Amino acid sequence: MPDTTALPSWNEGPAKQAVLDYIDAATTPGPAFVAIADRIATFDNDGTLWSEQPLAPQFDFVFRRWGQEVAADPSLAGTQPYKALVERDMSFFAGVETQDPETIKTLLAAFTRCWSGVTPEDFDAEVRVWLETVKQPKFDAPYVELVYTPMLELIEYLKVHDFRVFVCSGGGRDFMRVFAEQTWGIYKENVIGTAAEYRYVGGRIVRAELALGGLNIGPGKPEHIFAQTGRLPAFAGGNADVDIEMLESAAFALIIKHDDAEREFAYTTGADAAFTRAEELGWTVVSVKDDWNIVYARVETV
Repeated sequence: MPDTTALPSWNEGPAKQAVLDYIDAATTPGPAFVAIADRIATFDNDGTLWSEQPLAPQFDFVFRRWGQEVAADPSLAGTQPYKALVERDMSFFAGVETQDPETIKTLLAAFTRCWSGVTPEDFDAEVRVWLETVKQPKFDAPYVELVYTPMLELIEYLKVHDFRVFVCSGGGRDFMRVFAEQTWGIYKENVIGTAAEYRYVGGRIVRAELALGGLNIGPGKPEHIFAQTGRLPAFAGGNADVDIEMLESAAFALIIKHDDAEREFAYTTGADAAFTRAEELGWTVVSVKDDWNIVYARVETV
């Protein structure tokens, strides 16, 4: 039987019950039993594990770096994605949500070029400075304090039931690895994301200028999951159109509906197709407003 004391930050209702029922069925001998080796759970990050408004946190990190590069070399302002940053043209970056090939190609090239030749230690140190000094504007808190408490509970509940939990995000793998263990309790090797290749040069590991396997969005998500685990997920959680293929590939799919403007944000941008697919396939829809009694445990909302 499902543990009725589990997931205390979740309100009683169909969403919580569906999660508990699936995990109970998957771990109890019977027709829905999932062998321990196949108990793979994957979660998107931005908008699924932590806040992605008003800007995905890694964009905040990257935009600051690109701004420094433009200041050092003004000629960059005439090329994308620097041009969009200088002109504050966020419509360019919307191409990520629609999986526009040219936008993705341009961003991948800029991401990898930015830190080419940098050691993992130096990159990690740069991310840590950002984590410690930059605050999200609405809540005036570090981004790592804006991780959803109910999702942390879900991760722990899955782990207790012998699921191996992975983060699978379009964001930078190495960016997320810096805080994965402390923030989510997920080992670095269980973080799947858009990643640079590495080279062993002169006795040290450095980042290369090529991306490893392309951008981890859309069909890239199940592709990257399978490449890393040899399996597709039994349980998957997401919140946007770029998560559709990952959610389709899972036996149980959960999608976050951002509908609480007071405690978090209310928006549907980049998620309309995902919610249409959720209705068609019977995915479990989790309402931030109705299904969570806590959003951020460490932050007082405004």
